[in-house]
Amino acid sequence: MSTGTDPLASLAVLPGVPEAVAEVRKAVDRLYGHRVMRRRAGEVTSEAALRGARASAALDGADWPLEEIRRRSDFSGDEQARAVGGALRISAEAGQLLGVWRHSPLQVLARLHLLATGDADAATGRPRRADETAAPLFPLEIAAAEGFDRSAKGVELPAAPGADEAAARLDQLARLLAGRAEGAASGTPALVVAAVVHGELLALRPFASHNGVIARAAQRIVLIAEGLDPKAICPAEVGLAELGTAAYRDALAGYLGGTGEGMARWIAHCAEALRLGVRESTAVCEAMQRGMV
Repeated sequence: MSTGTDPLASLAVLPGVPEAVAEVRKAVDRLYGHRVMRRRAGEVTSEAALRGARASAALDGADWPLEEIRRRSDFSGDEQARAVGGALRISAEAGQLLGVWRHSPLQVLARLHLLATGDADAATGRPRRADETAAPLFPLEIAAAEGFDRSAKGVELPAAPGADEAAARLDQLARLLAGRAEGAASGTPALVVAAVVHGELLALRPFASHNGVIARAAQRIVLIAEGLDPKAICPAEVGLAELGTAAYRDALAGYLGGTGEGMARWIAHCAEALRLGVRESTAVCEAMQRGMV
C-alpha cells in the first residue's frame, strides 16, 4: 500500500490493524447478507439508531434502559434526560447529513452540536473561545456526587489543546476528509478513517461541551460515507458501552500518545466496538426473523 497520496495509509499497516479491518469487513458483510435485511432493512436501521443513541448517552453518564427510552416522549427534564434526548436527535439526523459532510464536515459538526445541546442550551453550540477549556470526557465518571468510584476512572487523559490549536487541527482534519470525498486520497480502510476522526475529535474537544456524543456520531457518519456501513445498521456505540469506559479511556490514551503501538490499540478498540455493534444488530435481525419484533 502506498502512503504517498493518503496521509492515513501508514496507520492501516500497523501491527494488528489489517487483521482487525478484515475481521470487521467480514462481520459487516455477514450482517448485510442476513435475510431480514432484504425486506426490513429500514427497521433494522431505526433500531440500530435507537440502540446506538442509548449507548452513546450511557457513555456520557446517562445510562437509561432501552425500554425507558422507548416509553418516554419528553427529554427536557434533568441533565441525564437532556443527554439522552440530544443523543437521540443526533442519531436520528446523522444519516441525513451525509451530503453536507462530504464537502463541509465542520458544518456538520456544528449541526451535531446544536442537536446535542437542544434549543434550551443553543448558546453552547459553538466552538470554544480562546479563554475557555473543554469539558472533561466521561463527565459523570469523575463526578463524586454521582457516586462513582474515583479510583476506577483509569488512565489520566491530558487536557484538550487550546482553542486556537484545536481549530487549526480541526481544519486540517476537514481538509483531509474533503480530499477523500473528492477521491484525492482513498486508500485507507473506512474503519481506520472512522477511528482517526473519532479519536481526533475526542482529543481536540472543539466545543465547550458534548464532544463525546459528537465524536461518536462523526465516526458513524464516516462509516456510512466510506461505504462500510451505508445503511447505518452497525451501532459501534453499543460496543463501546459494552467494553466500558475504562477500556475506552485506555484506548484513547493510546491515540493521544501518538505512537504506532498506541494508534494500533485505539484502532483495534474501535474495531472491537464495531464488531459488537454488528452482533447487536444481528440479534435484532434474528428476533425479527422469529417474529419477536
